[in-house]
Amino acid sequence: MTMATAASKQKLLTQVLGKGKKAPSPKDAAEPVDISALNVLEQVLYAFCREDATPAQADRAFQQLQERFFDWNEVRVSSSREIAEAFEGMVKAFDRAERIISFLQELFETTFSYDMDLLQKKGVKVAAKQLERQQAVSDFIVAWVTQRSLGGHAVPVDAATARCLKRLGLVEAELEKLPDIRAALEHLVPKAKNIEFTDTVSRVAVEMCHEKSPACGACPLSADCPGVRPAKAKKAK
Repeated sequence: MTMATAASKQKLLTQVLGKGKKAPSPKDAAEPVDISALNVLEQVLYAFCREDATPAQADRAFQQLQERFFDWNEVRVSSSREIAEAFEGMVKAFDRAERIISFLQELFETTFSYDMDLLQKKGVKVAAKQLERQQAVSDFIVAWVTQRSLGGHAVPVDAATARCLKRLGLVEAELEKLPDIRAALEHLVPKAKNIEFTDTVSRVAVEMCHEKSPACGACPLSADCPGVRPAKAKKAK
């Protein structure tokens, strides 16, 4: 990466953080979850809700899981169909349900409990390695828990976020694997801006930067997005 490219990406990052906040919030948003108050297990389960979803969607789904089931053990022994109802309106609802059940089952069979707070005492790298060994856990979830519970420098990246960042030009188009995109972002985004960046970009990515027919006209980042410039030029011509 040249210095000019690095400088342009830093400028774009500043614009994303500033303008991205102007994305309208859904009118039917649930009461926000106090993420800072969640323990490690709850952060993992919230991350299952948060992957390829906006903060508002994840809040609603997480609260549905808490309200419809007595505890996490009841979630573990429930059917995928019952769990999927908590993710109504979200992508891959049934897949999320199956992964959550699989995760809770593996955790229970391994530790005979649902307490994961000991991870916070093992150091960031060791804790992250232990978490990623869980079959149902994605790179996004490991990065989310590293960011929110372990105090590490991590930028969770899901498919929607990756698509949006490539269109914006914040990551190289040839990067295909999510861990590679995350690694590139962790060199670009300061640790102090991790959470703000994650929440801002994911809202734009899920609500506007759709894979097909993106809502560029409503996107607060459209003026800075190379992905919409060809269309503008064609219209002007």
